[in-house]
Amino acid sequence: MDSTTTHRSPKKLTSMTLPMKLLQLLDCLAIDKAFLVGKDFGAMPAFMVAVTHPERVLGVITLGIPFLIPGPLGIQLDLLPKGFYVIRWAEPGRAEADFGRFDVKTVVRNIYILFCRSELQVAGDNEEIMDLVDPSTPLPPWFTEEDLDVYATLYQNSGFRTALQVPYRCMLLDCGITNPKVIAPSLLIMGEKDYVMKFPGMEDYMRKGTVKQFMPNLDIIFMPEGNRFVQEQLPEQVNELILTFLNKNSST
Repeated sequence: MDSTTTHRSPKKLTSMTLPMKLLQLLDCLAIDKAFLVGKDFGAMPAFMVAVTHPERVLGVITLGIPFLIPGPLGIQLDLLPKGFYVIRWAEPGRAEADFGRFDVKTVVRNIYILFCRSELQVAGDNEEIMDLVDPSTPLPPWFTEEDLDVYATLYQNSGFRTALQVPYRCMLLDCGITNPKVIAPSLLIMGEKDYVMKFPGMEDYMRKGTVKQFMPNLDIIFMPEGNRFVQEQLPEQVNELILTFLNKNSST
């Protein structure tokens, strides 16, 4: 929905839009139960469906995000620097103005360069997020110019407004979930060089097992060299982890 289509009214989208569309897709395909796989903020719809419709979920696999749901108890933005990209992009019009200084291909290039690093993306008072990237910086070795062309073409067609609305501009809205617990078998794949590990309290949340209060049947695998794009950076290893989990839980 973010890189292949243009929604007519992005401002009307909420954190519940994708979970509802996911359930509609399962109904359309006559699938009673499924394994759900989500990457980054795409993990949140998987979590929300697993919480609200556990009868439809065989298992949950997420990459880069431990259990979080939209709302004031999700990401604690007040603990993060005011120039952090999530806060900047939540401000209507700010990312559009930032991105609008460049062509789409350059924006996508900058995002891949910036977000594969292990440090948080924090702009100064007189900077925007795109200013954090030196134009001479090469793409990461696992992301080719051909890959970039494909992604740029998709966003050239769709624009960025829908991807900015969900999740950044609706993540603090209460989604109405009062008992956030996923009971299905679950797997979290986390790169140890993912900048999310530097969110306040996030590493302890995972390593000390606090996350299992919400996902009691969760296995966590940390990949020492993995970054934010671990599925593209280390596809063979990630595929093997996913297939192993599916084979283990396919009879449940």
